[in-house]
Amino acid sequence: MKENIRMQQLVVGQISTNCYLIQNEDTKELIIVDPGDEAQRIERSIEKMHGIPVAIILTHGHFDHFLAVNGLRKYFPSVKLYIGESEKEMLENPVLNCSEDGPSYQINADVWVKEGDVLKLAGFEITVISTPGHTAGSVCYYFKNEGILLSGDTLFNESYGRTDLPTGSEPAMQESLRKLLTTLPENVRVFPGHEEETTIGHEKEYEGFN
Repeated sequence: MKENIRMQQLVVGQISTNCYLIQNEDTKELIIVDPGDEAQRIERSIEKMHGIPVAIILTHGHFDHFLAVNGLRKYFPSVKLYIGESEKEMLENPVLNCSEDGPSYQINADVWVKEGDVLKLAGFEITVISTPGHTAGSVCYYFKNEGILLSGDTLFNESYGRTDLPTGSEPAMQESLRKLLTTLPENVRVFPGHEEETTIGHEKEYEGFN
């Protein structure tokens, strides 16, 4: 990992979602990834890092990955929200985003991303990889120069995301896993939406893609 990148992981919310704060140490600009809950705690962490938030990026539209978005927008009103272009209905529909059984939640995005987009945020170049399966619009974010992948609920350590929730698909998931594990370098560090980090090489071997 390059020297100018700093990452902080916060485990937040009722489903222990990994929220990542990715900071450019040279400029202090910062990207918020999957802020699943506890907006005030996330804001305090950003303050301790002397961070300047420039974007919130979501890997997909389930409520446990976005509950802190509206709270963070109050702290940082100019920061835009990025998510896969196929997740619009999920963000707006509590049944699809799995929040219908409790308080229901809806949010709106500012920027819709798709396969192959290269986002230039906080001094980093981030390639969007479309990875449907957990949801139809799930995406991963690949920091090629830094050798890291934000995999959301697509790829976990020796596991992968559920495919039985709204818009999920097991065949699509298997194709997305194959895409990640056969095209990315083995030394890429993978930071998932839940639990601990892994590498492409480890998962390639575990999933039998050698």
